[in-house]
Amino acid sequence: MPKNVSWDAKGNWEAKGVWGTQDSKGRGFHLDRWQARLDQLRITHHVPGASLAVLVGGDVHELASGVLHRGTGVEATTDSVFQLGSIAKIYTATLIMQLVESGELDLDAPVVNVLPEFAAADPEATRTITTRQLLSHTSGLTCDFTHDTGRGDDCLARYVEASQGVALDCPPGTAVSYSSVGYNVLGRIIEVLTGQTWDTALQDRLCTPLGLEATMTLPEEVLKFRAAMGHLGEPGQDPEPAAAWDLMPRSAGPYGRVIATAADVARLARLHLDGGTALDGTRLLAAESVAAMQRRETDVPDKWTVSADGWGLGWTLYDWFGAPGFGHDGASIGQYGYLRVVPEAGVAVVLLTNGGGARQLYATLFRELLQDLAGVRMPDSFAPEAEPPAVTIAPFVGAYKREGVVIPVPEHEGTPPLVYEFVDGMKALPPPLEMDLVPVSEKVFAGPGTGAFSEDWMPVVFDTLTNGTQCVYIGMRAAPKAA
Repeated sequence: MPKNVSWDAKGNWEAKGVWGTQDSKGRGFHLDRWQARLDQLRITHHVPGASLAVLVGGDVHELASGVLHRGTGVEATTDSVFQLGSIAKIYTATLIMQLVESGELDLDAPVVNVLPEFAAADPEATRTITTRQLLSHTSGLTCDFTHDTGRGDDCLARYVEASQGVALDCPPGTAVSYSSVGYNVLGRIIEVLTGQTWDTALQDRLCTPLGLEATMTLPEEVLKFRAAMGHLGEPGQDPEPAAAWDLMPRSAGPYGRVIATAADVARLARLHLDGGTALDGTRLLAAESVAAMQRRETDVPDKWTVSADGWGLGWTLYDWFGAPGFGHDGASIGQYGYLRVVPEAGVAVVLLTNGGGARQLYATLFRELLQDLAGVRMPDSFAPEAEPPAVTIAPFVGAYKREGVVIPVPEHEGTPPLVYEFVDGMKALPPPLEMDLVPVSEKVFAGPGTGAFSEDWMPVVFDTLTNGTQCVYIGMRAAPKAA
């Protein structure tokens, strides 16, 4: 930590007359101050390595801390690349909006109009699902269908074919349910309309004009960069390197397989802050398209798993006590990324990590950064009250099911338990998870958190689809009541 920085017991910093002052809208970025804070929080939360990029005042500031691999000790640097996980969906959504602008794609026309081979498990859903629903996670298509269709350029075409029999989470338009399958269908639409693979379209239509020289999709492209290794372990302890660097097949690209530096992610965010123009003035999106992506398409019952208040066309939308924001989270094997943008302040913050208590690091660091640079107060972490309300689980007793997962909620005296069990094609995954639930409100309960994509507590949210069917949200996925 620099000698001219100190932190009090509450985590507030004091500078000894070196940098001057900064107002709440971020007219300065004190690199040494935030480097010290990143180092401190990374160690506290057992995160092996992290890269931070902050866009403020039109400039991108880059910081890094820790190591890329605890086994080798290779240092994390600002030019290190990390797996972005689901932040990749923003790249896919941006490409889709370019095609909408060009008149090649209608957001509200059925997907089968442009992709005749598309088929959901339900024939009526096949006829009605639209591109808008795919972008906003309201199509009903499920999330956790990872299917390896090989390394060939036909991998997405084969994935879409293989997904035809996969059950929907819910009927189209009845609820928001986070869907990676939907984003792979979007990726295939991009291929059909551009005549390019999704990977090539991404490079030609976004990366090259934006100057994103450290953004890629294929593992062999990563070899010339310093790459982060994911780490796994018990919460509150230093994690160990994962058994594999990447478990995602090439077919996961549109929903989860972009690798980049934090600064390159910030540069993509700047495109959306600057109304669709690149730094050199090249227009990649119309201002109207940029605004449409940030416009609320649906509310979100689970407002805590990814901090969402709603969803736009690709973007997760936030309401920070009246201040609007947008962004996205992402996860792969032992790597976790967070992007938050405050449009009114022209601020974007990107944090990429490789394991440990990444969520806790993000939560503390982003609260401080957004307050300091944009005058934004983020909500407190999700947790039950010290004295929870007297709420019964009785109205929600039953079995809930979505593709690959069953969630029985048995009747129980006292604290209600919940079981999360993988079945069918996902049966080889970890054993059933049983957790005691603590009431937060009449429909919201808290279970033990994982430390990676949740903090100390994980939300379990009961809701009702627009067709009257009860459902439960865990991890932003809707599982309807089956019995």
